[in-house]
Amino acid sequence: MEPGGQDINLNSPNKGLLPDNMTEVPVGPGGVCAPADAAGAVLPEGLTEAEAEELRIELAKVEEEILTLRQVLSAKERHAAEIKRKLGQTPLNQLKMNLSKSLQEVQMSNAYKKTQETLTQAGQKTSAALSNVGTAITRRLGDMRNSTTFKSFEERVGSMKTRVSTGREENGSANLHSSDSKSQDTAPF
Repeated sequence: MEPGGQDINLNSPNKGLLPDNMTEVPVGPGGVCAPADAAGAVLPEGLTEAEAEELRIELAKVEEEILTLRQVLSAKERHAAEIKRKLGQTPLNQLKMNLSKSLQEVQMSNAYKKTQETLTQAGQKTSAALSNVGTAITRRLGDMRNSTTFKSFEERVGSMKTRVSTGREENGSANLHSSDSKSQDTAPF
């Protein structure tokens, strides 16, 4: 037991018991010592000494059974740990198996299935909406390409490309930024 008076080991059969050198003093209302039975314990009202003795015997038996069960449980836990060690089941592997099992249980739940259905429907609706937006943009770009403004712009770019190409052929690898005022005057921008 701990020197402070109580055993703090949760697996200990003496958990929570007072050491032998400490005894309880029966105290009644107002701090006055209460009448005690032959064993020194306070008798509750309406309980005879014989009934109290029967209860004490039963309590001792139950506490002895609890102690035995704790010892058996401890032995079984040690045995299970040894078997797991022999099987190569580490705490990490067990955690993985528990998480996998939990995930499967979640996936089998009705709430998960309903959420999955809802998200699938939302995804389909979003996909359809994006497809419609893409179609509308394509149509608008097609309309824009057929507009007179775009055709005029396209013609200017084409003519500028032709002039730049022919200028290179004439001047070899001449610099495009020449001091030719003609090319600067006809720039489309």
